[in-house]
Amino acid sequence: MADLQDDIPTTTEVGEDDCLPDDPFPTESGTDVLERAHALLAAHPVADGYSGLPRALAPLPWYDLELGETAVDTDVPRLREGHVGALFWSLQVPEGERADRAVGATLEQLDLARTVVERHPEGLRLVRTAGQVIDARHCGRVAVVLGPASVAALGDSLGILRVLHSLGLRVLSLAGASWAGEEGLTRFGEEVIREMNRLGVLADLTGAPEVTLARVLALSKTPVLCTRSAAAAVRPHPANLSDDLLARLGGQKGLCMVPLIAEQTGSTARDVADHLDHVRTVAGPECVALSGTYDSGAAHPRDLADTSRYPHLIAELLRRGWSDTELSLLTWGNVQRALRSADFTARAAQRRREPSPPRPADADV
Repeated sequence: MADLQDDIPTTTEVGEDDCLPDDPFPTESGTDVLERAHALLAAHPVADGYSGLPRALAPLPWYDLELGETAVDTDVPRLREGHVGALFWSLQVPEGERADRAVGATLEQLDLARTVVERHPEGLRLVRTAGQVIDARHCGRVAVVLGPASVAALGDSLGILRVLHSLGLRVLSLAGASWAGEEGLTRFGEEVIREMNRLGVLADLTGAPEVTLARVLALSKTPVLCTRSAAAAVRPHPANLSDDLLARLGGQKGLCMVPLIAEQTGSTARDVADHLDHVRTVAGPECVALSGTYDSGAAHPRDLADTSRYPHLIAELLRRGWSDTELSLLTWGNVQRALRSADFTARAAQRRREPSPPRPADADV
């Protein structure tokens, strides 16, 4: 296997060449608390809000995630070592993809994701609902949730949104939409949010303009996600949220899914924990979740190099005084609540209203 993958670049970890001890958490302060972290995660596994695994696997001539795959940050043995129970798989179109290819490229991503899951039935299971996430966990499988997908895939058509949902899409990123820009949502944009609520597709507002984020928070009947956002007060970054937006997100019971990206959250697990502390304080413990962003091409904190390292992050939070209840919400409970809310809202909405026309005549795009 190695000779087939010699020319495949691997993700670089920030500070990996620094002179650091083998264990970033010294034994005298970490052994017992790390064991406690493993025990907590065994009961409340991680629901990881963003993974680029399908696209990372696409160029590989051969791979086996159940046996183990060194060319990527994610495989079944490391998912189990890290106690990951669910993964949101990104279907986003690569930057530079032509607009007229966005729909086809997203369908190809969907096909690739389904193929990867079908090739690894003992480790992975494709799911659509919160109940299916629980069923997968009880069967010893990692639940795979499809999304976020790029809004460019819609082609400004609600019909395409419905087709993508029928194929399993659960999260749609609104960043870059012509109808969700610096002036907020157009009438068509508002209709998209209503139709997403009716279908049970969650909105990802990472990278969306502040005015759009505020309007979607006010309009959506389901929690919204920021799948790769941290605290701007801790570390300024275009995708990080101000305290005002974090407070609004918390008021709507949306999720700020803090990414493990060195550029965005810092180069160590302690830096990531600083963001988690801040989001918990400003938005509340029901607003914070995790987003590994593994296999996305980003550099990760040096002590969180792959999906097996989540227990070390949880151990750091335990040392900071996070309660078991708060940690169970962070790792699993908050994401499950968002999925359940979307499922419930969709069932109720489908009884009350019919699907909108693909391109409503009175809606400006």
